[in-house]
Amino acid sequence: MSATLFSASAPEPLAARMRPERLEDVVGQQHLLAPGRPLGDAIRIGSIGSVILTGPSGTGKTTIASLIGRYTQQTVVVLNAVTDGIPRLREIVAEAEKRRSFEGRRTLVVIDEIHRWAKSQQDALLPHVENGVITLCGATTEVPGFAVVGALLSRSRVYALRPLTIDDVVSVCARALADEPRGLGAQRLQADTDTLRWLAEQSDGDARRALGALEAVAQVLPVGAALTRDALADALGTRVVSYDRVDVDRNAVLSAFHKSLRGSDPHAVLYWLARGLQAGEDPQIFLRRLAAMATEDIGLADPLAVGMVMTAWDTFRRLGPAEGERAVAQAAVYCAVAPKSNRLFLAWAAARAAAAGSPSVPVPAHLLNSEMHLRADPDRRVPYEYPHEHPGAFVAQPYQPPELQGQTYYHPSAVGEEKQIAKRLAWWAERGGPPVAE
Repeated sequence: MSATLFSASAPEPLAARMRPERLEDVVGQQHLLAPGRPLGDAIRIGSIGSVILTGPSGTGKTTIASLIGRYTQQTVVVLNAVTDGIPRLREIVAEAEKRRSFEGRRTLVVIDEIHRWAKSQQDALLPHVENGVITLCGATTEVPGFAVVGALLSRSRVYALRPLTIDDVVSVCARALADEPRGLGAQRLQADTDTLRWLAEQSDGDARRALGALEAVAQVLPVGAALTRDALADALGTRVVSYDRVDVDRNAVLSAFHKSLRGSDPHAVLYWLARGLQAGEDPQIFLRRLAAMATEDIGLADPLAVGMVMTAWDTFRRLGPAEGERAVAQAAVYCAVAPKSNRLFLAWAAARAAAAGSPSVPVPAHLLNSEMHLRADPDRRVPYEYPHEHPGAFVAQPYQPPELQGQTYYHPSAVGEEKQIAKRLAWWAERGGPPVAE
């Protein structure tokens, strides 16, 4: 029988056993942890508040969380956002209060995948973070500004971990192969640099995945055997393309998708859509982005674009991924080749700014309903003209408060349907309607 290192009673997977116990041993995140860096220095002196760690899978978020607990001498409690909810949080808080009262020891609550918690669940953390009962360390692969509620972000420092390079993953694997107490050193497996680099490339910068493959191979190889690509490939299984290669993550792919659509390149739009779906992204993320782009980048140049996206969304939900992805692709190409205008986007921003600057300006009396109109100051009363009683269903009368008369927000372009809208606005302006901006 082959001599192996492992037995059925092995307590932890290799990735957990090889977790660094010193900041100096963390690979690839020296921009955060090196001497002179705020996060590293705060951990070293044992004084750190709540933090949100964001970055790709397998880059060290859990490792840094465990080091925060170790260096600050806090009791670490891990709460999984997928399986644990508010009842479990209440238990943790109760235990933390007792621990602080009777032992004088603080509690670090590590929430893995915090982006999976709903707003109400995240809000439940606020009072306990604020009063110091717990220190929060949230880990997420998402952009915190989108995935974590603002009130929680304002009470935490956000640190972004960088994707591991190929050399970083090779270093992690080499360390695991050499380490006898915790790693695979006792098995004396042989691996050349090229094989380890291939493993790192296939793992897409995810150190946890690379170590998992090493561990799986080590369980079946005899002591002193050589690691081969074939054996590692079997351990890796079907390769799932990841976003997290070098400087590319899911948000970079979504950004490339958005900018390609804005730039009217249907070929690039299809490529980035396919790239995201191949990496396992939910197609509805792209549909949501398309719906936003239909009003931001296309607007009234093609009013049908938003309807096309919503129809594709409904089609996807009815058909499922296999056939439904074609509907997503159809909507993406439609939006890519549609005429573009951001005038509606700009108009809405301008109107919001005007409303924010005049929150107390009264509604003109003639725009009130009949009962409110009668109660208005007689000096303010102006008769309301019913447009349908006039030619072309149009009559010139003011619709904005007197203080804002003459203000314009929507300025149609000469592209697509907006060209016709511009003509209608000009016709109304000639007859005393709202002015047309130059």
